[in-house]
Amino acid sequence: MADQSEENWPEDDGAPGLKRRGLMFILSSPSGAGKTTIARKLLASDPEIFLSVSATTRPMRPGEVEGKDYHFVDKPTFDTMVEEHAFLEWAHVFGHSYGTPKAQIWNGMKDGRDFLFDIDWQGTQQLNQRAHEDVVPVFILPPSIDELRRRLIARGTDDTKVIDARMERARAEISHWSEYRYVVVNDDVDRCFEQVREILQAERMRRERQTGLVSFVRELLDNNPPPGA
Repeated sequence: MADQSEENWPEDDGAPGLKRRGLMFILSSPSGAGKTTIARKLLASDPEIFLSVSATTRPMRPGEVEGKDYHFVDKPTFDTMVEEHAFLEWAHVFGHSYGTPKAQIWNGMKDGRDFLFDIDWQGTQQLNQRAHEDVVPVFILPPSIDELRRRLIARGTDDTKVIDARMERARAEISHWSEYRYVVVNDDVDRCFEQVREILQAERMRRERQTGLVSFVRELLDNNPPPGA
């Protein structure tokens, strides 16, 4: 069951001016569908959205930075965080554990910050269960299975066995497409990016997220009484 203190945000705090509570913007896709490229373009072009930094038990790779790419922790630490319900979502993927620390997201959203999540359908389900109204799940599809395989081969980083495993996992991930609010086909990366950006902008403007809207409208009406009043 959701934590009422975390997810039932007040509609209006009575303070003047328009404000907005943040949202959790999820991009999911099978490997090779272009999710990482779209995410990077979004972060580079929009200063109001921040990457959610996950905790992981996998080793740090060359060039990665603690706190920027991941919070690197050992397995006992990760397991303790799970027991203490310190994660919004967590999962085991390819032999390692990944999870989203809860505190940094809640605190940021209360200040109106948006967070970008690069997670799979399992993580998306967990976030939906905890904070459905503040989650915007987007699934990116490849134009075809053949094109997806071609993109994985073109990377030149995996052998045939690994590519076959990724393709098998891709089919499983694609089967969950209907669980997402939005689905975009990435047959052209620039067009796909524009569609994703439009989704984000529209979701930011939803009435339910404008936490100062009640006070703003009340002030408009109070300062502009009807003729003859």
